[in-house]
Amino acid sequence: MNTFAVTKKELLPDNAARKIFGLIKNEMALVEAEFERQARSNIQVIDYLGDYLRSSGGKRVRPALLILSNSCIGGTPGSDSVIRLATVMEMLHTATLVHDDIIDNADLRRNRPSVNAKFGNQAAVLMGDWLYMSAFETSLRERSLEILDILTRLTRKMTEGELIQLTMIGNVDITREDYFDILRRKTAYLFSGCCEIGAIIGKAARDQQEALREYGMNLGIAFQLADDLLDLTSDDVTLGKKAGSDLIEGKITMPLILLAEIEPSIKHLLEEIMAAGFYPESSKDRLDALFASNGIQRQTREIAVEYAERARKNLEVLPKSEYRTALESIPNYVIDRNK
Repeated sequence: MNTFAVTKKELLPDNAARKIFGLIKNEMALVEAEFERQARSNIQVIDYLGDYLRSSGGKRVRPALLILSNSCIGGTPGSDSVIRLATVMEMLHTATLVHDDIIDNADLRRNRPSVNAKFGNQAAVLMGDWLYMSAFETSLRERSLEILDILTRLTRKMTEGELIQLTMIGNVDITREDYFDILRRKTAYLFSGCCEIGAIIGKAARDQQEALREYGMNLGIAFQLADDLLDLTSDDVTLGKKAGSDLIEGKITMPLILLAEIEPSIKHLLEEIMAAGFYPESSKDRLDALFASNGIQRQTREIAVEYAERARKNLEVLPKSEYRTALESIPNYVIDRNK
């Protein structure tokens, strides 16, 4: 079964998503097969956990970015190097999700029990570590110090982002600068690395490589802004995990920062929710009402759109093609998705 199959709920807008992913469906099928192969082990527990993680699916945006970036500068998207490194990026992303769920005590991931909830924290930690090491082992086959340097740097940045975020847990005075620093480290560097590595494999000119690196960074920021807004405005079933969990876990994201700038008194309610570890009676309704009356959803979306526009502008140095058009469409896809 091809676990890359995208459900209708994930397609916003439908036509754009079909065009984006349909353009590289053969390459993505190869990535899925490679992911299955890489997650296989003669150690039974690793084999079982790998199957569980892989079969949970996901949008596979990160490997798609690497393939499209390679394609838009005239690379060979179905080559062994492209498929192998696209798989590496998905393995790194999966490893971060496993570790994030442990840190957050998350019970659900994509409407299924998280690895830590199903198999325990010990097994989840070790499986995340195994995925990291397997990803790096695979990347070494490229014999590219430049690629290895990017992978090492972005993995370090992601770890730093988690550590910085831990120091900010429960802090209602977090600034926009703090927020964006964590966001870039936790999310945007991986997006950026996918695009830059795709360019490197395709032997892009220096200005094209830099443009794709910046495109990925701006796209990653737009993606996470949309994600943080969804956490506060969507529901459990659509998200595939507990809605509103960021605040319960003590994380103050951009929508809440914007609300606190307009309504400073709301900080007391945020502290109460974080201290309780759940939404006390009527507190969620009050937040929703304040979001609506202050236009927080619109403001957050406007910031995301600003970064999406920056991402599209980064692509102007690339030759026009159907692959560049797909990259230009992805910012709308990540902002308008509903999960």
